[in-house]
Amino acid sequence: MGLPTISMTTTQTAQGHAGPVPGSALKIFSCVFFTFICYLTIGIPLAILPGFVHGQLGYDAMLAGLAISTQYVATVLSRPQAGRMTDLLGPKRTVLYGLAACAGSGVATVVCANLTATPSWAFGVLVAGRLSLGIGESMVATGAIMWGIGRVGAAQTARVISWNGVSSYSAIALGAPLGVVLTQYGGLMATGILVAVISLLSIILAWRLSPVATVTGKRLPFTRVLRHVTPYGVGLALGGTGFGVIATFITLFFAHEHWAGAAGTLTLFGLCFIGVRLLLPNAINRFGGFRVAIASFLVESVGLAILFLSSGEPMAYAGAALAGAGFSLVFPALAVEAVRAVPSQNRGTALGAYSVFIDFSLGITGPLAGAIVNGYGYRGMFLASCGGVLCALLLSLWLSARRQPAA
Repeated sequence: MGLPTISMTTTQTAQGHAGPVPGSALKIFSCVFFTFICYLTIGIPLAILPGFVHGQLGYDAMLAGLAISTQYVATVLSRPQAGRMTDLLGPKRTVLYGLAACAGSGVATVVCANLTATPSWAFGVLVAGRLSLGIGESMVATGAIMWGIGRVGAAQTARVISWNGVSSYSAIALGAPLGVVLTQYGGLMATGILVAVISLLSIILAWRLSPVATVTGKRLPFTRVLRHVTPYGVGLALGGTGFGVIATFITLFFAHEHWAGAAGTLTLFGLCFIGVRLLLPNAINRFGGFRVAIASFLVESVGLAILFLSSGEPMAYAGAALAGAGFSLVFPALAVEAVRAVPSQNRGTALGAYSVFIDFSLGITGPLAGAIVNGYGYRGMFLASCGGVLCALLLSLWLSARRQPAA
């Protein structure tokens, strides 16, 4: 999958920046819709699985975190292949395969719900479903982005990535409370059935959407692409710990503090994430990726510090809101810088390699944060994550300074 020439799909504004032509928004939305579906299948069980593993199956916080993080481990392992698939097979086929894997995770959840009498079997099936969901995430997310870029042009890369993120976190914001409601009325089985059904219906829609042509040319070795994107990916990984600890442990943190409304923090995180992208759609093109990333890390670290210091639900909500607002533009800001120098026929691979770092971050955040919780409590977990985000801020400052002489 390559990137078409910019002149075919963009116009020039008076300031000299590439701007979208009429109709490009619909082309983007028709592709990132599948990201919405994928992350809806992720968000639906997100708020209930830690409690299911910890409460009904009887495992500790570390294994509860492992159950969630298994998905991200699978995504780490499959993301490079997903990127290569978009370059060689095209993004449409990649998205179709990914949606099928998401459907498989729903089936596994249904099976798990019927094995609670044997916790070890239930946990094993649950982990298998999370692995399938992780593979599906890597394929759909990478494929949908490259599908959108292929339809509107390389100059709109930041725009496509931003709207892809809006789709993902709006789906999580909707999915978390939806999963809680479904569990109250139909149990874990109801969430599994819904995940399977919406994934299968989305396969039909994706099949009807026209593909984009792939670009021929020499493919760079993956190791070379990986070396190029690694500094940017490390910053992304450090920033991703904030989302990781909130998504995985906020429900248990609220239960530990005897607070109500834990699912609302995930919704608030997602809404603030979306709000920033809607209010600042051109921030990256206007100020540059590094400046946006630095400001984003600063806001996210403040949010995590507030969670560390929180004395009640309102303060925790404020911390989650700031963390969501801060994390909003991190991925596209650093992605634009990371893929800038990569040839068009390798950009799917580059995006996949870059995305590996957020998957790796979320994969290790669960068990690592669980270990911190066991030793230092939930507040120690938020403090450690805040420190990681501040390290990402310093790394972005260094990368920005190194880039300046070449400008």
